[in-house]
Amino acid sequence: MSPLDKKMAVATRDAEATKIRILDAAEEEFAKGGLLGARTEAIAGKTDVTKCMMFYYFKSKEGLYQAVLERAVGRHIEALKKIDIQNTKPEDALRSLIAAFLEAAEHNQNLPRIFFYEGIQNKGKYYGQLATTSIYMQIVAVLEKGMAAGKFRKMDAMHTAVNIIGMCVFYYCHFENLKYLWPSGTDLLSRKMKDKHNDQTIEQIMASVMK
Repeated sequence: MSPLDKKMAVATRDAEATKIRILDAAEEEFAKGGLLGARTEAIAGKTDVTKCMMFYYFKSKEGLYQAVLERAVGRHIEALKKIDIQNTKPEDALRSLIAAFLEAAEHNQNLPRIFFYEGIQNKGKYYGQLATTSIYMQIVAVLEKGMAAGKFRKMDAMHTAVNIIGMCVFYYCHFENLKYLWPSGTDLLSRKMKDKHNDQTIEQIMASVMK
């Protein structure tokens, strides 16, 4: 590799690292107040880059917002692709999908909050531009497969998919409110409480769909 090529490679790595820092900081900021409430000054301040540099990479606040959503949804889609729903029994495939959603909600509590603001502030404008349909359709496909095999009761597959995702993410999205339902001092994000939520969610969903 020539000196020029090495220099270009280093510049590319530095640029990618900078974009990742910006996206990480932006995700945190958008989770606090959505697109309208997020402050680009705060995002820039957390990353040690100027607003001009931030807009050089993402063009605008809206462009940065879209990039944050696309990255988060893309990661989730990639995780779900690892589940073989075609060659797995529907009940096992559904358990795996639920577990994947729970894991995603547990490790990225920002995304449900951002989507909450997205619905209120933007009426789903940016949500509708994402590949979220494919996420729901994986659950729908498993539910329809289970119904066809006589394993699952008859149901509206899309409504059920929406309810399944809701059960997975609601706890992690609203734990600051839900904590008042338990004795004072209970940490809803402790390993014990998260395991209890995850296990109960899987159990309840599976009981609701099995024939």
